[in-house]
Amino acid sequence: MNRNIAPFPNLRSAGRELAARCPAAGVRDDVVVLGIVSAGVPVAVEVAKHLEASLDLVLIRRLLAPRGPGSQVCAVNAAGTLVMDKVGSLAAKPQTPLDYFLVDALNGLARRAQVCRGERAPTELAGKPVLLVDCGIRTGLTMQAAIDAVRTLNPSRITAAVPVTSVEGRRVVEAIADDLIYLAAAEPFGNAGVWYRDFSRPAEDSISQHLSA
Repeated sequence: MNRNIAPFPNLRSAGRELAARCPAAGVRDDVVVLGIVSAGVPVAVEVAKHLEASLDLVLIRRLLAPRGPGSQVCAVNAAGTLVMDKVGSLAAKPQTPLDYFLVDALNGLARRAQVCRGERAPTELAGKPVLLVDCGIRTGLTMQAAIDAVRTLNPSRITAAVPVTSVEGRRVVEAIADDLIYLAAAEPFGNAGVWYRDFSRPAEDSISQHLSA
């Protein structure tokens, strides 16, 4: 599908448009909506509200790019569960600079998850359809990291959903998600912020309020 390509007023209005598209795309009301922090959260809030679905978060911490730009090794907090790409065995006691970097990165991700999710328990994703929501797709690497992490938690289906995507990013995500819902595919794309007149994103210390709303 392709909407008349013009900037969305803001993230929430884009979320409302995207939400209206979801039922026609076969998204059921038993889906778990996961918003990618931080710009994906206002979009996901509107989608979850429209579908009357449960809402949780995905937080991503990129760790390494072993093959240069475009490659990535990530740690992901997916709905309260830490999923980590293989980077070898973590030492029980850090010894090398890499060990210290990884420990610091994982501790930072844990702190961010605590701030964003509060005290809520992890959401069970096994056997459930999941809708991964972000503000846009440029290269597809962010959505790829989220999909790869969520896939390890054995959902029944993963659908990616964004208001706007690049043509390149669409191809990347369509190859790895069970489905992709989008309103517009833009070329040239630039960056996601170009497609919003107001690209204000929530501060991480306010995101927990969206989960409890």
